Amino acid sequence: MEIYNKKRWWKFMLFIGAAAISLFSLLYTNRLTSELKQEEQIKIELWAEANRLLAIDASPGETMSLIVEILRHNTTVPVIVTTDEDEIIFHRNVSLPRNNQEQHLEQVLEKMKRHRDPIPVKLAENEFQYIYFHDSILLRKLQWFPIVQLIIVFVFMLVAYVAFSVARKLEQDQVWVGMARETAHQLGTPTTSLLGWMDVLTMKNTDPELIKEMHFDIQRLQTITSRFSKIGSKPDLKQENIIEVIESMVSYLRKRSSSLVSFTVVHSVDNPQIPLSKPLFDWVIENLCKNAIDAMEGEGQISILIRSHKDSIFIDISDTGKGMSRQTQKTAFKPGYSTKSRGWGLGLTLSRRIIEHYHKGKISILSSVPNKGTTFRVVLPSEV
Repeated sequence: MEIYNKKRWWKFMLFIGAAAISLFSLLYTNRLTSELKQEEQIKIELWAEANRLLAIDASPGETMSLIVEILRHNTTVPVIVTTDEDEIIFHRNVSLPRNNQEQHLEQVLEKMKRHRDPIPVKLAENEFQYIYFHDSILLRKLQWFPIVQLIIVFVFMLVAYVAFSVARKLEQDQVWVGMARETAHQLGTPTTSLLGWMDVLTMKNTDPELIKEMHFDIQRLQTITSRFSKIGSKPDLKQENIIEVIESMVSYLRKRSSSLVSFTVVHSVDNPQIPLSKPLFDWVIENLCKNAIDAMEGEGQISILIRSHKDSIFIDISDTGKGMSRQTQKTAFKPGYSTKSRGWGLGLTLSRRIIEHYHKGKISILSSVPNKGTTFRVVLPSEV
């Protein structure tokens, strides 16, 4: 449990860090944008003053040269100069189409009027010109920069996360396959040896009842070995009657459970024939039912409801055990999670892998209420 709490904590801290970086980027860029706006305001006011001096003093000289130089250097800010009667007399840095240039200039002028107030230039006692301007292309690019920056960072992080997740999943698959094959190999040798010893005991006229029980236990070991070997190989799905498979497993569990545990199987299925790997699916039902028995502490009711809906079979396995909290439900399928002191924490993980990877179905906790019980739902497709 502690390791998953730490993972959630680190994810939360990474999220906070990413949010802080994004906020800093936005604030810093907005500050730069504001400074650039002020700079452009000063620039255009200077340009307006130069324009006024140019209109008043037409004599050549150093002052006129400076004014002309200032006018010439405005290559970024779109500007339109009008008379008192709103007649356009000059424009600069305004992109114009080949046709309808005057109409386009009027439209641009209207946009500039909505954008900000013009700068008035007094030429004589009752004679004014008005300079309208808009944000430069550079400023508009800078306004979009933080959004573009965040999108790029987000896409990069998303790609990195997906790549990391895929790599981790592939690594986990290799671990699962290796562990399953090694377990099957380790169990196979002593199981074969036990079969030989059973034959020896049979020839020595050992009690037939003991031989029968030993034979059953060896068959059980062979089933477990077969399950592990199938985990690491391509599943062999055959058409099976889902109701018969579940009732057979329930019958097996009923004989080996306390008399205080009762099992109920209710089914409403149109076509019970679905593709299954029976040894692996039996393992899932066994895991879920044994977990339910442990949760009920050896006393209670296990109900299994089987029904069909569209192209799927729904299997709900409910118990009257101690239930799970919301926090526990989030980690129940994680490897290593177990409420038992000596549990491996692999039962539900294996069950999910069998259902989702091999049968292309879904397994989830449908509901769980502390001190009332839990319901697991398995959904299997009618066809794979």
